[in-house]
Amino acid sequence: MKHNLQFDFVVNKQDNTLTIRREFLADRQLVWDCYTKSELLNQWFAPAPLTTKTKSMEFREGGHWHYAMVEPNGTEYWGWTDYLEIRPIDYYTCSDAFSNEAGEINKDLPRADWRISFIDKGGNALVETIVTYKSLSDLEKVVQMGMEQGMKATLEKLDNLLLTIRENK
Repeated sequence: MKHNLQFDFVVNKQDNTLTIRREFLADRQLVWDCYTKSELLNQWFAPAPLTTKTKSMEFREGGHWHYAMVEPNGTEYWGWTDYLEIRPIDYYTCSDAFSNEAGEINKDLPRADWRISFIDKGGNALVETIVTYKSLSDLEKVVQMGMEQGMKATLEKLDNLLLTIRENK
């Protein structure tokens, strides 16, 4: 059964921001858990056919998430997220960067500040993600790298995970 869930992907070149709004067929607490617990993140946080593996995660202010998106052939793309501010099930802010397996930030690729907000929308949850880049060229680089298609595919994996969790309750 296909649902018409809200999906907005807005590029603002004046503010160097991406705004992504996505509705999910689940309550806010469950969606929050899927964004903030490594055992759940590992099941959806990469566009198919990639998978995700967490090397280390401390979801707390001042904590981090060090993870890799892994291609079926084993190629790994490492990322590092620093958690800045956390207001449980309302929002959190973080700084996200590409890194290597040792956790060293790749200064040649764009770094961004993220604010992820979780909003009730009827019985569903709406997640609004605002990603701010340091420059227009950084914003344009991630758009060219396929950020919109990647986010669409990744969030579809979250839809499937939420469906599986609800069916198994």
